[in-house]
Amino acid sequence: MHDVIILGAGPAGLTAALYAARAGLDTLIIEKGQVGGQISTTLAVDNYPGLLDAQGPDMSEVMLEQAESFGAKRVVDEIVSIELDGDTKILKSSKETYKTKALIYATGANPRKLQIPGEAEYTGKGVGYCATCDGAFYQGSDIYVVGGGDAAVEESIFLSKFGKRVIILYRGEKLKAAQSIQDKAKTIPNIEVRYNEEVKEVMGEMFATKLRVVNNKTGEEKVYTAEEGDPDVGLFIFAGYIPNTQLVDGLLDLEHSYIKAGEDTKTNVPGIFAAGDVRTKTVRQVVTATSDGAVAALAADKYIQSLS
Repeated sequence: MHDVIILGAGPAGLTAALYAARAGLDTLIIEKGQVGGQISTTLAVDNYPGLLDAQGPDMSEVMLEQAESFGAKRVVDEIVSIELDGDTKILKSSKETYKTKALIYATGANPRKLQIPGEAEYTGKGVGYCATCDGAFYQGSDIYVVGGGDAAVEESIFLSKFGKRVIILYRGEKLKAAQSIQDKAKTIPNIEVRYNEEVKEVMGEMFATKLRVVNNKTGEEKVYTAEEGDPDVGLFIFAGYIPNTQLVDGLLDLEHSYIKAGEDTKTNVPGIFAAGDVRTKTVRQVVTATSDGAVAALAADKYIQSLS
């Protein structure tokens, strides 16, 4: 029986492990994949307070090391079912059963991918999913944005501060973003929209330099490339996020597939806390994930004390 199990080893989960272990709780981290979550695939993280020239994989390893230094344990396993009835929470994998008094659910969310050639290869090297995280790396570049909803247009407005041009590529004939957001984008001279266009391939060498695009109405194919003397192109994909909540669908209250939890990270089930990108929130950044992790661990500690 563990005091607290943390499902997920991204920034939220690792911070929760640090705070829980430091509070003297028997703390177990369960992660099926790579430590660090999304930041493990980010070459540079330059908006985390107090760190200069930070690299995502290095940050992940330091966070894990810090949590383990206070006694947190980590196992690599994939949970396939969860039982939340009663004071004991039970997590099962194909080979093990884990029991805990409190559960911090920090499995994160994954950007919806286009699933096109070159997308995975150039992620972090021209392809991005977070303008706030990576926009400043594309100063003076032609930046292409895929999507037509609120996020795509809002992030295009943000990216217009950095890009030579910001070109929204939308597969439909009319943007889905709120009209007020569209109106704001129209006032920015270096933003343009190209309709009925879909990116089919990302090409380059060390970094992305070309995009193969097809007009889904006419069938015309084009290759967009950086102009001579310009920096390499940037491609930001805003096709939505997929929260990793499959295990708790039907067990916890969800909203648009995200776990309903406020700034206190408490869910509708006592002893279950949601931290990081997996919960309902307006900002999903490393710094907000670590904040959630700290809050969830302290809340779990108070909950465990209430059981005795």
